[in-house]
Amino acid sequence: MTPLTRRQIMRAGLGAAALGLLSGCATPGTRTVNAAPVIPPAGGNVTIEYWSWLKDLQPVADIWNAANPNVQVKTVWIPSGNSGGYPKLYSALAAGGGPDLAQVEFGVIPSFMMVNGLVDLSRYGAAEFAGRYDKTLWNQVSYAGGVYGIPQDSGPMALFYQPAVLGKVGAAVPATWDEWAGVATELRKTKTYMDCFPLADASFFTALASQAGARWFRAEEDGWVVNMTDDATMKVARFFDNAIDKDLVQTGFGAYSPGWFAAAGSGGIASLTSASWGDALIEGVQGGAGKWKVAKMPVWGSSGYGSSYLGGSTAAVLANSKHPREALEFAAWLTSSHAGVDAEIKNCGIGWSPSPGFIGTTRQKPSAFFSGQNYNEEIFAPAATEQNPQWSWWPSQQQSFNILSDGFRKKASGTTLVDSIAMAEQQIMTVFKNSGLNIRKESA
Repeated sequence: MTPLTRRQIMRAGLGAAALGLLSGCATPGTRTVNAAPVIPPAGGNVTIEYWSWLKDLQPVADIWNAANPNVQVKTVWIPSGNSGGYPKLYSALAAGGGPDLAQVEFGVIPSFMMVNGLVDLSRYGAAEFAGRYDKTLWNQVSYAGGVYGIPQDSGPMALFYQPAVLGKVGAAVPATWDEWAGVATELRKTKTYMDCFPLADASFFTALASQAGARWFRAEEDGWVVNMTDDATMKVARFFDNAIDKDLVQTGFGAYSPGWFAAAGSGGIASLTSASWGDALIEGVQGGAGKWKVAKMPVWGSSGYGSSYLGGSTAAVLANSKHPREALEFAAWLTSSHAGVDAEIKNCGIGWSPSPGFIGTTRQKPSAFFSGQNYNEEIFAPAATEQNPQWSWWPSQQQSFNILSDGFRKKASGTTLVDSIAMAEQQIMTVFKNSGLNIRKESA
């Protein structure tokens, strides 16, 4: 993602008034956080609070606490963002309070910026930590010359598969999506599905479009430019329109649902295209030990990328923090130190490390469940470097996903994915305009 300039952000509307996102919430909507004086480090003992949906995070913080008696960290569990965590954070900001740190997904950072809810960490020395992080992820927290979060985890994608199930039709692991379709066609002759396609979760399709080279949104001097019907996106949409029409993918259930676990355990589904964090869930397949392996994600062609991200979050410093420098130092330790990364994996099952120099001690070993394969180093470490650097997130991302998902659900009644995306683009443009943002369709 190309970092936006300050002028682009302000012209596009980020960092301005609440613009409908927090109607009536004056504190984050009218306050210019980054024009306020820089808060110096505290001279004495302080306690900072971190709200996160990671359970058992306090034991991780306690490792820091033992080594840093002057800066103690208290963690508070909240529901995951889309399940209630973000409303809690917005309400706390509106009341003039909230934690020092909060777990915020990459795609939601622009929405928090819309209400001046995040501190620009570049004012507190974030640059000194930049070299610890994957450049693509660092770019996804960098806007307007500032830094609005510290990467905490991500989800590079690959293909989890069952060799014996592919073996029913003598198939090799597909290297391209066209090969994937060929294998899926053969598997249907044995009443087996290659994978599922979640019509109710647009994040999966979005990840595939990004892999193909899509760039849906960008900010220019006079506002946002949208193009959700570019060649890359339409290629992916036509591909899955065809796959669904030919019954090559299961649309009756999504990944990790009870139906999926039953099908995966009985050999009724051969593979799953998902993120690195899917390994822990797949280990829940009954009788699956030694029956699964991991391969590179199929690619769309020379114009696309080797992988994509599904999920990922940051540790962001919220606007009302009284100790932003201390919060930054803890966030950097948590997400890039060997002790922090290892403890997050052990206690919280955190996603992929954002620090390319250290993926985690336990992730450097072969897995008995995945057929003795050292898949994290062999597959996911390279996948994390094969991302679309031009992809960038936008305000109201979750509302955009809801609009897309509503359109995809109409596939059963005859509306194509291609048509749904075009209609969703128009609706999303309306959302922008209703929020006071300038947006236009990219010229052909």
